[in-house]
Amino acid sequence: MNIKKLIPCLALFLLFNTTDAQINGFEKKIDSIIQTEFGNHDEPGGVFMITKNGKNIYRKAFGKANLELNVNLTPDYVFQIGSMTKQFTAIAILMLEQQGKLNVSDPVSRYIKDYPDGDHITIHHLLTHTSGIKDFTKMKSLSSIAQKEMKPEEMVNFFKSEPVDFAPGEKFDYNNSGYVVLGYIIELVSGTSYEEFIKKNIFDKAGMSHSYYASDRKVIPQRAYGYHKKEQGFVNKTAISFSVPFSSGSLMSTVDDMLKWQQTLNQNILLNSKETQKAFQKYKLNNGEEFTYGYGWHLKDISGTPDREHGGSIFGFKSMGVYIPGEDIYVVGFSNCDCHSPTEVTRNIAKAALKEFKTSAKRPQK
Repeated sequence: MNIKKLIPCLALFLLFNTTDAQINGFEKKIDSIIQTEFGNHDEPGGVFMITKNGKNIYRKAFGKANLELNVNLTPDYVFQIGSMTKQFTAIAILMLEQQGKLNVSDPVSRYIKDYPDGDHITIHHLLTHTSGIKDFTKMKSLSSIAQKEMKPEEMVNFFKSEPVDFAPGEKFDYNNSGYVVLGYIIELVSGTSYEEFIKKNIFDKAGMSHSYYASDRKVIPQRAYGYHKKEQGFVNKTAISFSVPFSSGSLMSTVDDMLKWQQTLNQNILLNSKETQKAFQKYKLNNGEEFTYGYGWHLKDISGTPDREHGGSIFGFKSMGVYIPGEDIYVVGFSNCDCHSPTEVTRNIAKAALKEFKTSAKRPQK
C-alpha cells in the first residue's frame, strides 16, 4: 500500500466531512431557532428559507397547511404576505416614474383632484409613511366595510376626509392608507387594474408563477389555509374582502417566488439601478431628521450590518423578509396562523446566517 498516495485522499475525506459537520451544525441551529415559535407540528406552522448568493442554504416547512384535512406544510405552499405587498406597490410606482408617467414629487391632487390637502401631500409622502393621513386600519368604522367589495376610489373615499394626524413630512408613522392611495394612482396612471399591473409587469417578468392577488374564492394550488387561535382552540381565519387592504396588503406568494423577486431587484430587471436605489435609501423629515424607511422597506441592521426588511400581518397569516445586501443573504419566513409571528424568528435566523457565513469566510481553505 502506497501511504503517500493515500494522504491526499484522506485530506479530501476530512475536508468534506468537516464541511458536512459544519452544515449539519448550522441546520440544527436554525431548526432550534424556528422551533421556539413553531415547535408544535400538529398546529398551523410556517415555512422558512435562507439563501446566500441566490442559492438555497436552508428551506423547510413546519406544521400543518390544513388542520381539517391533516395536511402537512411543504416549502412550496402559497401564503398571504400582508404588508410585504407594499414592496411591490412601491416598485410599481417607480416603474411608472421610470416610464415618465409620474414623479414621486408629484402632489396627490395631480391624480385625485379633490383629495383634501392633496396639493401638499406627495407620492413620496405616501411611499415613506410621512403623509399624516388617517390609517384606515385604526378607524372604528372599518368593520362596516371589511367584507364589502370596494372599488379603489371607494376605499380612498372611506378615509380621505378623516382629520389628518400631522402635516405632511412632519413625522414617520406607518400607514396603510397611503399605500391604498398609491394603488389607486397606479390604476389611474396605467389604465389597468392594480392586480393586472402587478401580474403583467412584475410577477410575469420575474417568473413568479405562484404569486397572486389574494382571493378566498379562486382555486389556488397548494394554498395554505389561515387560522386564528382562540381559547377553545384554532378557528379558520376571519373572511375579509381583499379590496379593502388592496395595494397595502393583498398579495400571496411562496418563499421561492420571493427569492425570484429579490433576484429581480438585484439584477435591475424591472428598474435601472438609479431608480431602484430610491427604494433603498433613507429619507429625512421636514426638520432634517433621518428615519429608517425607504420606499416599501425598513432600512435597519442585523448585528451592525445594514439590511432591508419588512413584515406583514393579515387575518390568519404573518410574514417577514430580511435581505442583507452586503452579504447577499436573504431570509424569508411565512406563518399560516396569526398566533405565530415569524418576525423575530426570521431576524434571528438572519443573524445566525450572517455570523455563519462571515465565520466561514475567515476559515483557512484546506
